[in-house]
Amino acid sequence: MRFRQIGRTLTSTMLALAMGAGLAGFSSAAGAADKTIKIAFLGSQADEDYDGSLVFKDYVESRTNGEVTVEIYFGGQFCGSFQECIDQIMSGVLEVTISTIGGFGNIFPPGQALDLPYMFRDDRVAECVFDGPFVGELRAAVLDSVGPMRLMTVSNTGGWRNFATVNTQIRTPADVKGQKIRTIPADIQIEMVKMLGGAPTPVSWPEVYTSLATGVVEGTKNGITDITNMKFQEHLRYMTLDGHAYMAALWWMNDDFFTGLTPEQRKIVHDGFQHLKTVTRALPMRRAIDAYEEFKAADGEIYVPTPEEKKMFQDATAGMKNWFVGKYGDEWLMKLEAAVGDCEAKIDAEHAEFAG
Repeated sequence: MRFRQIGRTLTSTMLALAMGAGLAGFSSAAGAADKTIKIAFLGSQADEDYDGSLVFKDYVESRTNGEVTVEIYFGGQFCGSFQECIDQIMSGVLEVTISTIGGFGNIFPPGQALDLPYMFRDDRVAECVFDGPFVGELRAAVLDSVGPMRLMTVSNTGGWRNFATVNTQIRTPADVKGQKIRTIPADIQIEMVKMLGGAPTPVSWPEVYTSLATGVVEGTKNGITDITNMKFQEHLRYMTLDGHAYMAALWWMNDDFFTGLTPEQRKIVHDGFQHLKTVTRALPMRRAIDAYEEFKAADGEIYVPTPEEKKMFQDATAGMKNWFVGKYGDEWLMKLEAAVGDCEAKIDAEHAEFAG
């Protein structure tokens, strides 16, 4: 009756074919629903990780014509800690999550080489290393020794770690001496503060604001956007842009899920992560401009060490490499130093070409 009402007629054969095609389409849609990428991280919607995930979602869903869907869970909605997120990646309950270098070091300790102070001289060198063969070696090592965690890309989550303090401006390593500096509970960060003569004080992220207010700590090591997002500038008065660590963000995917995609889908997902990386590297740079102004508006003072002062910090923490080798061996330090050297040479050659 419906077909007559709209002025169409179908033979019984054509109708059967149409119904068959409809059922085939329904089966295809049902199968597609099984290919859902759940992304979970602890940051908020204000973080670059969320923006990057949105770009990834749009790219993957549109390029696969909906065969692969993406769901985003931020703010600990899916897993409440990094370890919980990683456990769910390993078990296949979750498809994608993100870690800092500190978190990564908990599951692959030699990876803490990435957090050695002053390894990267600037963003271009860091990004060159993280776009090069070093990451492929790291990916293979984790898959071999940890489990089905595939490193998809390395982005940025907050710019650079710098010293920020409540009472005393840090200009040279001598100014760190005796200061209670908040760190995460990672040996490499604790050891760095010790080497500078400070008193490392591990404090969980939700407790940092109160710890600064009550004097439990007298300073911290964070990027500027993390500081202003958490309103730490209400207590911090000084910031020193020594840039001792690039705040890398490592994006992990369950390897069984990835290899279960079709070759074309794997290509699209890989490209989606490249677009995510572009966004999550650019946004911290852009947002830092406003964050520094916000810090100064709260009567904060920002100091940029001279090249001579920067070298003093580098010399004062040079022993960190020996400390690292003593605990984890020299394999990954040597790999990283080689990658950094190659990237510096490449960029220096480019500078020479344009300067000439």
